[in-house]
Order: sequence, then C-alpha cells, then structure tokens
Amino acid sequence: MWDKLEKEIAVEKELIHRLLEVHRPLLDRCHDTPPNNIEISALAAMLHSFYTGIENLFKRIAIYVDSNSPHGESWHSHLLKNIAEDTQNRPAVISESLQSQLQNYLNFRHVFRHAYSFELRWNKMAPLVLECEDTFQLLELQLDSFLKEIKSRIA
Repeated sequence: MWDKLEKEIAVEKELIHRLLEVHRPLLDRCHDTPPNNIEISALAAMLHSFYTGIENLFKRIAIYVDSNSPHGESWHSHLLKNIAEDTQNRPAVISESLQSQLQNYLNFRHVFRHAYSFELRWNKMAPLVLECEDTFQLLELQLDSFLKEIKSRIA
C-alpha cells in the first residue's frame, strides 16, 4: 500500500512540475511585466490546475492512509484543514503556515470556477502566481518528510 501511495504521489508531483514548466515563459515574464487579459486567463487556468493537482495529492493520502474519501459540500476546505492535522493513522502532512498559503489557492480556485475570466484582477492573482513555485517547493519538502515519517513508523 505505501509503495503505491508513494508512486501516485510521485506521478502527481511530476504532473505539477510539468504544469509549471509549460507556463515557465509566462511565469518568468510576469516577474517584470504585468500580464494582459489573455495571459491573466491562462495564468488563472494554471492556478486552478496547480491547486487541483495539490488537492489530488491530499486526496490520495486521505484515501490510502486515513481510509477517508473526501465528500460533502465543503470537502475541499475540510481536506486542506485535515491534512495539516495529526490523525489516528498519521502525523500532519503539512504545516499550519503552508495550510494558510494553500488556503489562498483554494480560495482562488473557487473564484475561478464562479467568475468570468474578464473579472479576474492581476493585483489579486499576482502573489499566487509569483509564489506558486516556492509554495510547491515547500510542499514537496513537507511531503517528503511526511513519507519518511510514515516509512519509519512501519519499518
């Protein structure tokens, strides 16, 4: 079971890496020049996919480790909160500070799904776009620590 979870996490992490790499030219340009409306739409879709990938990682852990498939009206928020807490079967996967950062991506995902793209504002998206790679790097470190901890418990 643990090997399968570890492989699925590796696959999902690779997909997020590919997502960021595909958007690399646009991400780099945004550090110097505000994006136009079409670029904002592309970046919004990227942020949506970025958080969806992270959520996929968390769902796998919830299913494999906690035997809990996320469901209900506000499962997205519950999943993020739960993944930052110790459970009967595992330590917290992420820190509370990373949970707080990721909450901003979850909030944006909700906006993205319920707004027209022309309503999106760069000044609100910019921190998420400009910090997504650092956020993902921190997530990877915490996931790796989590997996090491789990392995040490079963060894």
